[in-house]
Amino acid sequence: MIFKVVVTPDPEDGGFTVSCPALPGCHSEGETLEEALENIRDAIAGCVAVLNERDRTTAIY
Repeated sequence: MIFKVVVTPDPEDGGFTVSCPALPGCHSEGETLEEALENIRDAIAGCVAVLNERDRTTAIY
């Protein structure tokens, strides 16, 4: 799956924050752009895993 992310430089700390608009609440940060992108990949994987688990545990009547 491909997700678009929004990268925002943090002028105060010098790092980056990253969010994934398709997954509300899914965000991360990093000191470098590369680190921030690696971290958001991990965060997206975690969010998708939680959503998949919720789908499996939801009973349909």
